[in-house]
Amino acid sequence: MPRLEALGETQRKMLLNWPCPDNDDTPWTTMGKPLSESKVAMVTTSGIHLRGDAPFRSLKGGDASYRVIPRDSDPADIIQSHTSIGFDRTTSYRDINITFPVDRLEELVQSGYIGKLSDNYYSYMGAINDVEGLIQNSGPEVATKLLSEGVDVVLLVPT
Repeated sequence: MPRLEALGETQRKMLLNWPCPDNDDTPWTTMGKPLSESKVAMVTTSGIHLRGDAPFRSLKGGDASYRVIPRDSDPADIIQSHTSIGFDRTTSYRDINITFPVDRLEELVQSGYIGKLSDNYYSYMGAINDVEGLIQNSGPEVATKLLSEGVDVVLLVPT
């Protein structure tokens, strides 16, 4: 992400005035069991998806849809359609773990630090200006899927 002073005035003002929803009514939830006994899932905002999936679209306000990435997917079949001047994707092309740390999670399971991993991970496109679709539709859909899979902890990986 570039520094604010490196951006033009229009982009700088947009970021400084970015709408950020208040979540004062969201309850804090403590973990019910140790991480070593928990099932962990991953949700990323890197806009990655399987090669055969529909790409994320550049819509006014952003694309609030999501893509399912099965845990056993071959990293060579995962591509990124999210475009942004805000980040350089070169390192992610070289090592998917930069934006989607699948190998690191597997290592944490092997070491016993994490109990087990979910069968599916989820990807959103970042840079969503209008979050209503996320709050009202796709967010609750993914939450329901995570709960139905018995997920205890979600690792949110912003990009």
